[in-house]
Amino acid sequence: MKRDIYKQLVSWKLSSSRKPLVLKGARQVGKTYILKKFGKGEYVNVAYFNFEEDPDLNEIFTGRLSPEKIIDTLSIYQEARISSDNTLIIFDEIQNSPKALTSLKYFCEDAPEYHIATAGSLLGVKVGQSAPFPVGKVNFLDMHPMSFGEFLDAVGKKQLRLFIDDKTDFHTIPKSFHTELIDFLKIYYFVGGMPEAVGQYAEDKDLNKVRNIQDEILSAYTMDFSKYTTKTEAIRLANIWASIPGQLARENKRFIFSRIDKNARAREYNESIQWLVDAGLVKKVNNIKTAKLPLSGYQDNKFKLYLLDIGLLGAMISVPQKAIIEGDRLFSEYNGAFVENYVAQEFVVHGQKNLYYWSSRNTAEVDFVVALKNQILPLEVKAGISKQKKSLRVYGEKFKPLVLSRSTLMNFKEDGKIRNYPLYAVSLFLRS
Repeated sequence: MKRDIYKQLVSWKLSSSRKPLVLKGARQVGKTYILKKFGKGEYVNVAYFNFEEDPDLNEIFTGRLSPEKIIDTLSIYQEARISSDNTLIIFDEIQNSPKALTSLKYFCEDAPEYHIATAGSLLGVKVGQSAPFPVGKVNFLDMHPMSFGEFLDAVGKKQLRLFIDDKTDFHTIPKSFHTELIDFLKIYYFVGGMPEAVGQYAEDKDLNKVRNIQDEILSAYTMDFSKYTTKTEAIRLANIWASIPGQLARENKRFIFSRIDKNARAREYNESIQWLVDAGLVKKVNNIKTAKLPLSGYQDNKFKLYLLDIGLLGAMISVPQKAIIEGDRLFSEYNGAFVENYVAQEFVVHGQKNLYYWSSRNTAEVDFVVALKNQILPLEVKAGISKQKKSLRVYGEKFKPLVLSRSTLMNFKEDGKIRNYPLYAVSLFLRS
């Protein structure tokens, strides 16, 4: 399947300041697939090494971490000479070999001619435990579940995606296109963006198989809790993870520790929440007290947690297939939890590393506040076609931004300083 990150990989290859690449992301988002596809499409040869499947590879990285010695040994290991001018070297699941990760420093300094791309699912929680991380000696790329645009590509609707991507105004689009995009967005809410689930849907549209894949991915995630942490920590992670759908089902989606356990305290669970963030499994949206730059300087201790993938959220709460055809149920279900989770997911995929929202003494709340081109722009998200703008107007009166934006099921519209982005085109907000 086509992935947008491919262009970034090509740019990395051609960069005059290229360093060894670290591709980060949660399990099952397609890191191995895209690196192999990139290697096959852009290089003569691919030398692939997986440190989870073959733990013996660690022996190659004992002793002196000389790039020349490592390349010679890896060449013998795979029985084919690794050259620097036409081979992509892939180190997969590199979090299982801290020494291999450290070796990237020496490839950067002493052998930059080699093209090395690495992938790791739990780099955020594993690195630095038994060997230093090569700070400043690697390039990073983050990989996420497929965006709605990538989903359209995968199901054969490339032209529909291009039509939206090329939109530069707020003139309404034809009703037939609008309706078709809403229908595909409903399917995306069920299928989500995990590549295996999307591939299965594109192949035979069997939603039972899609749900089975999602359930298997969720099981793999929970098994990682016990595999990579202590027993006590694994229990905390599992409790937080299981509580997220219920937290999002509330009208006020602020994360409440007592909903995990009546005796839960923030100091006991904050590190566990950070583990989930670092593993790429949840997206944290922090509350800001005022709309000033930098936004990070005005956040408080309130926050929301969203899952990495909207399809997995649906699987966790067993959303039925028929919800796709029951009007706007998927958008309004659970107090709009799917809509907000979807927008958070789209923003992260399109480069927003830090997410924020604004609230005012429980009287008004704007779902997302984004810093773009030295402006602070608010976005209110609605599950249906409601024209109510109370919170947005309160924000506008208080902070006087140039534009007030909403994302709803309505078509494109601009009314004075208020703009409406259809939910299927919410990523265009980031071009404001």
